[in-house]
Amino acid sequence: MAAAPLGQLPGAWRMMAAQRSMLELGALHYAYPLRGARRAVLRGVGLRIERGELLALIGANGSGKTTLLRLMAGTLRPDAGDVWLEGRSLAAWDRRGIARRIAVLPQAVDLPSGFRVAEVVEMGRAPHARRLFGSTAQDVAAVHAALRDADALELAERGVDELSGGERQRVLVAMALAQEPALLLLDEPTLHLDLAHQVSLFRTIGRLRRQRSLTVVAVLHDLQLASALFPRVAVLDEGRIVADGAPEQVLGPEMVRRTFGVAMEEATGIDGRRHLVLSGH
Repeated sequence: MAAAPLGQLPGAWRMMAAQRSMLELGALHYAYPLRGARRAVLRGVGLRIERGELLALIGANGSGKTTLLRLMAGTLRPDAGDVWLEGRSLAAWDRRGIARRIAVLPQAVDLPSGFRVAEVVEMGRAPHARRLFGSTAQDVAAVHAALRDADALELAERGVDELSGGERQRVLVAMALAQEPALLLLDEPTLHLDLAHQVSLFRTIGRLRRQRSLTVVAVLHDLQLASALFPRVAVLDEGRIVADGAPEQVLGPEMVRRTFGVAMEEATGIDGRRHLVLSGH
């Protein structure tokens, strides 16, 4: 039986549920203005994300994935419904409080030109800043730990303009880690990476989840990557969550056909695991 949304629970029960849940989405609706009207993008989305979970959010282009991620991050406010972070409505948090708990890697971001990597990563400390100028010992330690954990320590003194695509992505991860968040939101983090760097990135994120007790939500377009590396997958279709669970339960040929319009079939690989392949191949 599905658990009741936090918003429907009495106060004491809500606090107990919050001890387990990192983020709760309660019947979210959102529409963008379009030619004097509003175009519905999300229609009653509900989702509970537990502490320490690794969740892939997938769906066709235009299904509302990025909009949903922005609602999770608090950069958009829902037209109806609510988002609870650790049992407390996001509307009750200030921006600095949210930034101390949630870090976001957006789909496209330009690193500031002319800076060293260590300086860029230190910008992730902004939510913790106690004074206008200068770094504290805590800032220095957090930046070092972020670079180390993102496998970017050797890049610290490099200029950001010298970095490859894979190196830039590691620096962005380090910048997010410098915030010391509890929740990491990733929007198509592998978009401009080759396959080797894609796998490396998510192995790093999986390791960080264990080391730092992070909760991770990633918007993805690659079904194979989601199936191979994520223990939980939620499928968004036309603004609604249409499936949510383990990838072997969710990503069947019929679901893929309905959601993505692609005919696929199941095959067993040499690793003994089930894989989706294009029909006729």
